[in-house]
Amino acid sequence: MLALIRTLFEIVLLRKGPEAIPRSGVLLVLIVGLWIFSSLVALALINQFDESDFFLGLFSGMVGVLCYAALLVVSGYSARVLQTVSAILGCGALILLAFVAEYVLFMPFLGQKITGPIAQLILLWSVPVEGHIIARAIERHWYIGILIAIGVFALQYVIYSIVSSTP
Repeated sequence: MLALIRTLFEIVLLRKGPEAIPRSGVLLVLIVGLWIFSSLVALALINQFDESDFFLGLFSGMVGVLCYAALLVVSGYSARVLQTVSAILGCGALILLAFVAEYVLFMPFLGQKITGPIAQLILLWSVPVEGHIIARAIERHWYIGILIAIGVFALQYVIYSIVSSTP
């Protein structure tokens, strides 16, 4: 498990790609568990994060994963779906845990005005990470991956906004 976390950390730092993760359904289940665990940690430790945010986050995350999986299939790289989805969810879990750690550790000392924007920047790091992952998966330039990730992020944001504003 430590080797998996180390590999995901290397992907978050843009040093490795999704091909560094073994193609395994069992591993995907473990990573989904890690992803849900990271969301539960956020739910438990961040007061502004409630159950509706938890479920909306999971839903918008699944929409993003489906977009990336569909792109892989359409691009002719369906054999890479398992590794790519594992990388996206695993890296998302690590980034969310870093977000929670920063928020919980710095909020008492620095306050919302400083801690909040830093936490948001940590979460925004997921866009270049996902762009890097998808670019490596479809064998395109990094900038193409970033554009795809920005599009998926925008779609997730719109879905999150629409669903969260519904009474």
